[in-house]
Amino acid sequence: MENVTASNLLNLEFDEFDLELKKYAHENNVPIIFDEGLAFLEGIITLKRPKRILEIGTAIGYSAIRMHKVCSSEIYTIERNELMYNKALENISKANLEDHIHVIYCDALEAFEFVKNLEFDMIFIDAAKAQYLKFFDLYTPLLSKHGAVVCDNMLFHGLVEDSEGYQNQTRAVRGLIRKLANFHKALLENKDYKTSIYDIGDGMSISVKK
Repeated sequence: MENVTASNLLNLEFDEFDLELKKYAHENNVPIIFDEGLAFLEGIITLKRPKRILEIGTAIGYSAIRMHKVCSSEIYTIERNELMYNKALENISKANLEDHIHVIYCDALEAFEFVKNLEFDMIFIDAAKAQYLKFFDLYTPLLSKHGAVVCDNMLFHGLVEDSEGYQNQTRAVRGLIRKLANFHKALLENKDYKTSIYDIGDGMSISVKK
């Protein structure tokens, strides 16, 4: 585990539309990436300059819009919730990014057919945490040489490494924590990738293809 603060990465700037999206997310209990995690993500994009990004978990389109601003990447993003899908389309249209951000309405475990002929320089996973390992295994064959996979919510409010807190959770939450912990282990033991997990935001990881 590595400690990094957002200030070590870059100073975030938010325009009026960004703040509008953040406000909507807060008022409607839509989970979007923490500012610290966003700083980490944008820092990685600034360094790697991916031409094409796959995002798993669109929500309202906030992170996709922010990622495109960093380096004008072409982005394919997958969302299974109809309300979120429609809201993302609306926001992407407001940002005039319909030609650059493509939203796929589908469960991510069933969306491979839509992107199977594409190559991605980066994959960003921010969706159903219990399925992270399945997402990783399904989509990493599409990753370019030396491409990167970035994952959010890797620490799940610190509970992945908090044994006492783990015991106080419901059975369902404990099951989710175990799956995330198993995903950590799988990443760190995967010899095809170099993985680092950072205590920033709700936990961020980056796995770079060797």
